[in-house]
Amino acid sequence: MKHFFNRRENIVTEALDGLLRTSAPGTLARLDSYPDIKVIVRADWDKSRVAVISGGGAGHEPSHAGFVGRGMLTAAVSGEIFASPSVDAVLTAIRAVTGKPGCLLVVKNYTGDRLNFGLAAEKARAEGFDVEMVIVADDIALPDINQPRGVAGTLFIHKIAGHLAEKGEPLASVAAAAKAAAADIVSLGVSYSSCSIPGQPYEDRLGENQGELGLGIHGEPGVEKITVQEAGSLVSIMTERLSAAMKPDGQYALLINNLGAVPPVEMSLIANAVLASPFAGRVALAIGPGPMMTALNMNGFSLSLIRLDPERERALLSVVAPHAWLPAVVPHAVDTLAVPKVSGSGTTAEASHDAAAERMLAAICDRLIALEPELNRLDAKAGDGDTGSTVATGARSILSQASSLPLADRAALFAVIGDTLATAMGGSSGVLLSIFFTAAGKASGDGGNLAASLLAGLERMTFYGGAHPGDRTMVDALSPALHALSAGGVRAAADEARKGAEATKAMRKAKAGRSAYIGESDLEGVMDPGAHAVAEVFAAAAGLLELA
Repeated sequence: MKHFFNRRENIVTEALDGLLRTSAPGTLARLDSYPDIKVIVRADWDKSRVAVISGGGAGHEPSHAGFVGRGMLTAAVSGEIFASPSVDAVLTAIRAVTGKPGCLLVVKNYTGDRLNFGLAAEKARAEGFDVEMVIVADDIALPDINQPRGVAGTLFIHKIAGHLAEKGEPLASVAAAAKAAAADIVSLGVSYSSCSIPGQPYEDRLGENQGELGLGIHGEPGVEKITVQEAGSLVSIMTERLSAAMKPDGQYALLINNLGAVPPVEMSLIANAVLASPFAGRVALAIGPGPMMTALNMNGFSLSLIRLDPERERALLSVVAPHAWLPAVVPHAVDTLAVPKVSGSGTTAEASHDAAAERMLAAICDRLIALEPELNRLDAKAGDGDTGSTVATGARSILSQASSLPLADRAALFAVIGDTLATAMGGSSGVLLSIFFTAAGKASGDGGNLAASLLAGLERMTFYGGAHPGDRTMVDALSPALHALSAGGVRAAADEARKGAEATKAMRKAKAGRSAYIGESDLEGVMDPGAHAVAEVFAAAAGLLELA
């Protein structure tokens, strides 16, 4: 696995300084004890209230330093990646921010954290500081373990304790509320990969079609291996196990946490799966989705829940300074608004039947759908790997309305296909093909034959799109095919389309389309996926006519 860093031993200090340089001036600072002792503190802290201190190994960003600020943590103590901070580091943080009201240490239930924070607390008490400690053990993945791990549910305690301390509550009240809340938190994670530590060899213990349920935030093995499956199925498994660990009554707040490498689009899909499921009936507040307690670049997510009471609900809804905390919201149904009606918009045509046209359209669409993985593979070498999916989506959309198409009216059929592709396909391909069929429909309605109409569509498509033969796009197959269509028929067109597509393999420099942004060496010997699709369309058409 590849990582962005300078020297392995400086990763954490440089990352913390990056946080400080990009935070609002006057909000955060670090103690001048780098590099051995890494403590981030509130720059505006005056020791007049209870201090809330947390921390642990780095690699969980934005935890823990990202939650330092008004309404949450007073200080965060960082160790090296996945290594607990030392006793001296924790004690230094306590001395730096603790005044007469005392301080609360929030500790995840790992042996190193318990020991180092615990000994620091004892030493601080011996020095006269009033110190309490709450240990969070929210992971339910291993039900028979005596010491459950502390994971993302720890953030609930940061928020609740920070809120009460900001209000000026005494240490006894802050600690009691934090300890009671910690007993009412459950969490469970799932991942399709372990995490990769910068500067260390990466070994993935999971097979290509495997994931792991209940692995720890340092990549510790989970409770069981699972197969890669639909997000909805994963959510069902997780919520079933979480429900079994939750109290049977009461409402909960849910934190949807990205463990580091799940794209935002997938995290939103996961959030929808959870909040659209029956499980959502227990969820009164939702926080996320977002990266809050990560495990470096782990491709997974976790769900954490805390049982609510009025005080906890107020605490979770209160506004805080740290941007890493995502505001809690009340889950709700999806709001929809009616699409504005515009008279005369769109293409309308009565359905009509033509057996030959129907067979031809079905043969072409079926061929494009079957090509989805192959076109995606080609596009992945010269683009973003979605050409096959985009084209297949358009083909499926055409097939889905086959019974309502004006198959006996070529001009109307082209116009309807143009409208459909503009909506269904998206991206530049959808727009270009919509222009092509819309213009072809206009030419056909003006009396042009099939070849002339399609050439008219090609002329408009190249005018707006800017691509021409030799530019390494679908035009390299489409243009020779359409010019051959009028003179030699469909078989000649198919032959020319194939020659044009094959020729793109030798075109090392693209002059249009997404491939224009790719280096020459990456394109060598790779057929343009759009040209390949065009060649397959004409091949499907020729094959059908030969069978007839």
